[in-house]
Amino acid sequence: MKRWELLVNLFEACNCWKSLAQLHCQTFKAGLTHDSFFATKLNALYAKYASLEHARKVFDETPHRTVYLWNAALRGYCRDKQWEETLRLFCNMISNASTDDDKPDNFTVPIALRACAGLRALECGKAVHGLIQKHDKVGEDMYVGAALIEFYSKCGLMDDALQVFKEFSLPDVVLWTSMVTGYEQNGNPEEALRFFTQMVMEEGLVPDRVTLVSVVSACAQLSNFKLGSSVHCFVVRRGFNTDITLDNSLLNLYAKTGSIKSATCLFRRMLKQDVISWSSIIACHALNGAAVEALDLFNEMINGKVEPNSITVVNALQACSVVCNLEEGTKIHELAIWKGFELDVSVSTALIDMYMKCFTPDKAVDLFQRMPKKDVVSCAALLGGYAHNGMAHQSIGVFRNMLIGEIQPDAIAMVKVLAACAQLGILQQALCLHGYVKKRGFNNNIFVGASLIELYSKCGSLADAIQIFEGIVDKDVYVWSAMIAAYAIHGCGEEAINIFDQMVENSAVRPNNITFLSVLSACSHSGLVEKGLEIFNLMPHGYQLNPNSEHYGMVVDLLGRTGELEKAMEIINKMPFPAGPHIWGALLGACRIHHNVNLGEVAAKNLFNLDPNHSGYYILLSNIYAVDEKWESVAELRTLIKEKKMKKMFGQSVVDAGSEVYSFVAGDRFHPDSEQIYELLKKLEVKMREEAYSPDLEFLQHDGEFF
Repeated sequence: MKRWELLVNLFEACNCWKSLAQLHCQTFKAGLTHDSFFATKLNALYAKYASLEHARKVFDETPHRTVYLWNAALRGYCRDKQWEETLRLFCNMISNASTDDDKPDNFTVPIALRACAGLRALECGKAVHGLIQKHDKVGEDMYVGAALIEFYSKCGLMDDALQVFKEFSLPDVVLWTSMVTGYEQNGNPEEALRFFTQMVMEEGLVPDRVTLVSVVSACAQLSNFKLGSSVHCFVVRRGFNTDITLDNSLLNLYAKTGSIKSATCLFRRMLKQDVISWSSIIACHALNGAAVEALDLFNEMINGKVEPNSITVVNALQACSVVCNLEEGTKIHELAIWKGFELDVSVSTALIDMYMKCFTPDKAVDLFQRMPKKDVVSCAALLGGYAHNGMAHQSIGVFRNMLIGEIQPDAIAMVKVLAACAQLGILQQALCLHGYVKKRGFNNNIFVGASLIELYSKCGSLADAIQIFEGIVDKDVYVWSAMIAAYAIHGCGEEAINIFDQMVENSAVRPNNITFLSVLSACSHSGLVEKGLEIFNLMPHGYQLNPNSEHYGMVVDLLGRTGELEKAMEIINKMPFPAGPHIWGALLGACRIHHNVNLGEVAAKNLFNLDPNHSGYYILLSNIYAVDEKWESVAELRTLIKEKKMKKMFGQSVVDAGSEVYSFVAGDRFHPDSEQIYELLKKLEVKMREEAYSPDLEFLQHDGEFF
């Protein structure tokens, strides 16, 4: 008896493979190898510290298998996510059951249900449910009830999960939590929060950590900062604010709601941060306009000897993409190689995106070609990257290779290929892609619809863009904005404003920053100054939207086109943040058109500080000086350009003719058909003069003197 008790104590203390092997020998010497109690202990320990094969050998060699041994074996396979083997063993258990000692109990059934949930094996799970209903004792167990709710939730059947929940007159916190989690994971955060509200009102029920994690995740799904902050207060009052899992969920909430300040405050107050905490705070900054700070946090993490995982690296690479930081991105790439997850699909995709955003397509293509497994996301990153680098024709090639390789594009990939096609402006290709969209059933996707409107408008077919717009039943803000932008591209300012008015007056859709940018562009192209300023003022006063630099740039362009340069300068001086190159560039361009030397010099001075290597700004200022006959200033700029060894970006045109696409570069004498092209240009020039057109060659002459 003493030896038996000693073995029991030794089994309780066992925590490694070596000790387990010695214990197994002692059990064999004591003649207790086939004892069901020790067999169960051995099975569980082998599954934990050795392998499932060792555990199964013990199980198979035990002649009398109790329910405890069956449960230990089932639990081992389930923990290793070997769902099929778990269910196979469960079926054997039922088939071989002869006494109450080896029949499934309230611990067996949840394991089987978890395997069914893992496989999404609905019919098998329902069969297990039927088995439960035959045994009242098992069916009344709340642990079994929670497993049933989890099973139906994983299969997306929340009505069945609710029916199980209602069968318990006094559900405990685990059952309530299972329902909250089920609704949250099935994309119904509103119902999850309603259940949580009912739960806290029940007497004697206190939500636990798992409940609150699901509630916080539901708030994140809704992007509801106010509600999430209330839950955070509840967490603090209940004393859960030291739980790292819950803190990480709150960090994710603040990242999704764009609250960098709240996230940082929580992160710095955490007693302990793990790699998930660091990944969450880095993502929060990277995705909410603070990419530089995100990279600072990443470096702080590395310096603090916290081991990054693939998710951390992806978040840091996203920050590099936003700020176009190739140097930092290359360092992170080296770290990914050293850590061994460079070719992890998510990391490789983030690296491709980073290199493309940093205008280094060669490295992105090299990495893509080395990837052992490519998915639709990595293909979409390459496809979109080519378009970002002005290589839209290569994007179409990637799309073709996707189809050849049987990688089916998703909605995101379709949006990117449609955007690439829009860059090329080839109507025939647009029609082909539209046909593919219909064939694959993407025509009901809002984002694809908006991209089709943009595509047709940029291919010169406003009528097709209008047809797509009118065919979309549930128009969201992106669809409305795309149609407004389409009218803007075609110089139809009044029509764009009419669409904007329809959206505001006849739909529940609120305009966003993109909408206002589109309608301001329409006003600028059509010279609708008063209307443009009215709409610009509507942003903060009517919709509580703060104009960004692009909106200010559009207003400066609007005023500049009509010669109201002083008013444009006044707008720049009143901006709540420093003007960027595109704003000063718009003013400089307007000064060239309206021959305003003084303001032109002001704009140019700022541009030379912000973007000193952009040759176009120097040329614009020189043209202003030339018109005013300030030849010394022109000469100074010419000398400066030569000293800086600046290169002019030549204009390029692409023409779709028949089945061929032809590319033309300004001043190109190496084109194989250059003689015929220039001969045709001469004839066109004669025709234009006959039509009384007088080209303004003054600026062209001055541009040519520099290069």
